[in-house]
Amino acid sequence: MLVLSRKEGEKLVIGDNIVITVNRIAGNRVAIGIEAPREVSIVRGELDKKESVAPVQQHKAGAPNSAVLEHDIAVAGQAER
Repeated sequence: MLVLSRKEGEKLVIGDNIVITVNRIAGNRVAIGIEAPREVSIVRGELDKKESVAPVQQHKAGAPNSAVLEHDIAVAGQAER
């Protein structure tokens, strides 16, 4: 597993067509934005049960190929502070 630290507004690029943006950090919660092609399924880890979950299709106004997920995600390195 690759662990990277990012600040608000910074991005990660995966491959040629997936971009993850750190939108907001508040305490131990991180809001991230994910831009990916429609055919890429984006599901929160605790919901990833292959037999019972259909691909997530969320749309942000003005960005049809984006999904915004907000969930408790530990900020890399925060536990050591």
